[in-house]
Amino acid sequence: MYDPTRLAALVAVAEAGSITRAAERLGYTTPALSQQLAKLEREAGTALLVRHHRGARLTGAGELLVARARRVLDELERARHELARLTGLTGGTLRLGTFQTAGIHLLPPALSAFRRAHPDVELTVADYEPSAGVAAVAAGDVDLALTHTYTPGGPLPLPSSVGAEPILVEELVLVSAPGHALTSGTSRLPLAELAGQPLISMAPDAPARRDVEALLARAGATPSVRVPTPGYLLVCALASAGLGVGVVPEMVARTSVTPVGVRALEGGALHRTISVAYRSDERSPAAEAFRALLRGTFGRARQS
Repeated sequence: MYDPTRLAALVAVAEAGSITRAAERLGYTTPALSQQLAKLEREAGTALLVRHHRGARLTGAGELLVARARRVLDELERARHELARLTGLTGGTLRLGTFQTAGIHLLPPALSAFRRAHPDVELTVADYEPSAGVAAVAAGDVDLALTHTYTPGGPLPLPSSVGAEPILVEELVLVSAPGHALTSGTSRLPLAELAGQPLISMAPDAPARRDVEALLARAGATPSVRVPTPGYLLVCALASAGLGVGVVPEMVARTSVTPVGVRALEGGALHRTISVAYRSDERSPAAEAFRALLRGTFGRARQS
């Protein structure tokens, strides 16, 4: 039995006339592709390529195998499409809801992988605040929505028809102006060190952030600027300008468009769990496939 991936590699070399050009086309390094071809030659029990300074050409055995391989690969591609039709993944639409951070940093690579696997499924993406995304799933406006909860904080309130699967847990970290004393160290910063520090308080009245803000207040951080609507880009910009320190998800801090100092907090008591909300009473093949992709990409998050 020949590995289809290696057969495809041989066909690519036949078409490109060079192992290097074929590797570029397939997204391999040249040594990695050469290894695959060497394994195929061992499986075939004969040389399939003649390497020369201008590239590579097929031997007689290689030409015979390429002719058969093209038919095999065409049949496998037809089978993929037929299976996709059977499972509802040819045609149709996958409707996604997301909050801003996840839409910028998590969704694009996941959607690229989904598009490669299921190119015939139309994709739509809508921007929602987390609680509104859950409501949109319940109403049937979207198939899936990325949402989040904070620790400390209460569980995500869900309608009876909606379930939520955690996909990623990230710590909350301290951000400040570059060079600030609090973010200059490398060890984890005790929360007690925030006593008396001017805090850029983000969405202090929002249920998702309320318990986080209360913990920071108990540590002695003093609100200096209040940002009443969720907006981490603004919090980072204000911290960068020296108006105070902020506590934001690590994903936000590491990708801030304004320069900030970043430091982990002691104890790991503050974190955000990102989950995908779905309708538990209705199973869409495209939605199930995308959930599986998220699960495989980010791993099942552990609840703290």
